Amino acid sequence: MLPSLRAVTVLTGFFLLTVTLIPVQAAFKRLSPRRARTLPNWYHRRVCRLIGVRIEVDGELHKSNGVLLVSNHISWLDIPVLSAVAPVSFVAKREVGTWPFVGTLARLQRSVFVDRERRTAVAGTTNEILARLKAGDNVVLFAEGTSSDGNRVLPFKTSLFGAAKPGKSTPGAGEDGDVVVQPMAIAYTGHHGLPLSRRERPMVAWYGDMELAGHAWELLKSGPLEVRISIGTPVPLTDFADRKDLARYTEVHVRHQMAALLRHQTPGAARQPGPDATTAGLQDQVGSAMESGRDAATDERRTSRPSTVG
Repeated sequence: MLPSLRAVTVLTGFFLLTVTLIPVQAAFKRLSPRRARTLPNWYHRRVCRLIGVRIEVDGELHKSNGVLLVSNHISWLDIPVLSAVAPVSFVAKREVGTWPFVGTLARLQRSVFVDRERRTAVAGTTNEILARLKAGDNVVLFAEGTSSDGNRVLPFKTSLFGAAKPGKSTPGAGEDGDVVVQPMAIAYTGHHGLPLSRRERPMVAWYGDMELAGHAWELLKSGPLEVRISIGTPVPLTDFADRKDLARYTEVHVRHQMAALLRHQTPGAARQPGPDATTAGLQDQVGSAMESGRDAATDERRTSRPSTVG
């Protein structure tokens, strides 16, 4: 199929499917919370099938309660891919809710909107996230606060964890006893059945000054993609003293998982020492993460764009 014809076909199918399901999901949000939670998962599986995305998952999602999934962020395509793996909602910046069409879809997927400019709004967001998790929802936090070129994990922004792990003086602190966190990495590894090289991965990534419409059009023209996701071991949120501990722990693990995915290896789900551990092994991992983070931060200042979520 000609590339442009392929893109037109995918877009036509996407809009027909989306326009049909928007009123259905709107009704489910009012009348059936359980179906409102699961319909986006069904919808995004069909979207990924339309685009031609093949997803491989290493690890398992915690089943007993809701999970805070802390992930890296590469592209707008992360949203349908992660939503196709499990019923999830996303932590999004407040502005996303005002965007035409995209904002409608974000609200219908029950995104949690964060106002980064108002510190007084953090407590309300914290309570909403914890309530969602306790109700069994899975919530995704893109902890870099921006998207990368797909070859590395950018430094995690500890401020983004304030809405998920409240400080001791914040209303809602101490109410996270049943909540778990799982580090998660996503990597785009193949195109037309062939491995993506380091030079080719930015083709999938949406970052820097790229326009969404132009990037989406070129990606839809390009053909089938393979993506791998690594889900780490669940850890109780109470294991972390504060947001900095949580950010440090998840950044180390997501970096490890991402590196393994790009080597086409199974990352493994063996839990590393917890956030209070002082073993040399964990200290070395944290040191390596910060060292690579400094290099990534330099690139981020040159090329990163504000994330649509997280």
